[in-house]
Amino acid sequence: MNEVRDRLLARARALADEKNVKFFREWLKDPLGVAAVSPSSKDLADKMLAQMPEGAARVIELGGGTGVLTQAILDHGISSEHLLVLELNQTLHQHLSLRFPDVRVLLGDAREVDVLAARAGFTDDGPVDAVISGLGILSMSRALQRSILHSAFNTLGPEGRFIQFTYGPMLPIAREVMSDLNLISHRAGFALRNLPPATVYSITRGRSKRFHATRVTR
Repeated sequence: MNEVRDRLLARARALADEKNVKFFREWLKDPLGVAAVSPSSKDLADKMLAQMPEGAARVIELGGGTGVLTQAILDHGISSEHLLVLELNQTLHQHLSLRFPDVRVLLGDAREVDVLAARAGFTDDGPVDAVISGLGILSMSRALQRSILHSAFNTLGPEGRFIQFTYGPMLPIAREVMSDLNLISHRAGFALRNLPPATVYSITRGRSKRFHATRVTR
């Protein structure tokens, strides 16, 4: 039994190392386009998923990477047909498509997630419950942040949540962007065992005025 267990552990470590190498290579090629030096940990994934609205059934993931969060979302109970993953990096997109053949994995820009989701028929039956972001949003300009958040909230229902992690000590989204889009944030958790440690934020619409979604043309 111990020999079998040791073999399984060795194989698991080898697969983890392979993912880390792939991720690191893509980060070296495009450090601004790939959010982290290494894939997210299970600790971080668990803390992000804990922020999904109760009864959440339809989810969009921005920046799928090597699929750590994607797998965690599926393990959480979200069905493959109710998960859409968006990845801008071509190598990582190909990896995700092969690893998750039953999930809609799109190659595209997060600024157009509402348009891309509509074209794929993902929002035909209504808005999504959560957008889970693995994007390096802290390093983005205010204009880029605003475009991504606006597009993401165009896909979300009234109680939908945008869930983001950051390696910095504060909310990675500029105050002006939050104010312009009438959004509020909640510091939801800290993943100490992630490399590097990360903070999770849950972002929702403010209650003082209504958020006006933009009509999407398919």
